[in-house]
Amino acid sequence: MFKQVCIYGAGAIGGWIGAKLAAVGGEVSVVARGATLDALRADGLRLREGDSEAAHPVRASDDPAALGVQDLVVVAVKAPGMAEVARRIAPLIGERTVVLTAMNGVPWWFLQGFGGPVAGRTLESVDPGGAIARAIPAERIIGGVVHASCSVDAPGVIRHRAGNGLIVGEPAGGDTPRVRALAELLTQAGFGVTLSPQIQRDVWYKLWGNMTVNPVCAITGATSDRVLDDELVRGFISAVMLEAKAIGARIGVPIAEQPEDRHAVTRKLGAMRPSMLQDVAAGKPVELDALVAAVRELGQLTQVPTPCTDALLGLARLHARVRGLYA
Repeated sequence: MFKQVCIYGAGAIGGWIGAKLAAVGGEVSVVARGATLDALRADGLRLREGDSEAAHPVRASDDPAALGVQDLVVVAVKAPGMAEVARRIAPLIGERTVVLTAMNGVPWWFLQGFGGPVAGRTLESVDPGGAIARAIPAERIIGGVVHASCSVDAPGVIRHRAGNGLIVGEPAGGDTPRVRALAELLTQAGFGVTLSPQIQRDVWYKLWGNMTVNPVCAITGATSDRVLDDELVRGFISAVMLEAKAIGARIGVPIAEQPEDRHAVTRKLGAMRPSMLQDVAAGKPVELDALVAAVRELGQLTQVPTPCTDALLGLARLHARVRGLYA
């Protein structure tokens, strides 16, 4: 069912997924450009795990039309890059194509077939005017949540550091033949796959930790352990999380835990440098809209006050704008 696979966004996570699928015989292609495109054409997609490295030949082009219709498209770009993906992805999508999203934060499809009083609404913070939803038909999407640590050592060279979890599920819920087939393919490729009956719950729970530590580390330059060791900062983060918890209860993704429970999980990761801190250091656009602005918008839609989330968004947004990292 998924013989031809295209990776749109061959960074750390997309490259990792693509390499693992190529290793089990998938016909993998990659949309890439610049140095990454050159590296993929010359040396293939290279995956480093521990002391080993494996290279996997892939088709690579900066023009999706050159790759043609795919059975599976894995979208693994960061949220600020989705507008460009929406403009260019059409040649990859046919009548039976499945689009798997492997991204951080609240995706544009989050309220498709879900959300209680706000079901079906377009989140302007992540999809202004609904352009992404028009470009990628709702019926093509399967949602994904990644629990793994990967990095890019060099263009086309991916290092897998820890974890191999992938959660997949239909945005409208339910068990379908295509989501089972996808789970089987990913399992064969060596991923630890969980088939979710409500993928939005898994998206929201991961976001619950990421939406605070990520921007706070980006603003301060501190690693996650130092952020949580400061009782005032930790208290502020907990207040933001309680606002998100209240929103989740309104839309159908309640969280039973308290912020301190999640802090304990984050502490186990040690002196972590979250992705947004890494992006600031590298001068790359930050994912504030998907991680924080979307939560604020959901608060407005559900009439949950979000003063602490508002403060976090304002500070992180201004910090990024001063550096030219947020439009």
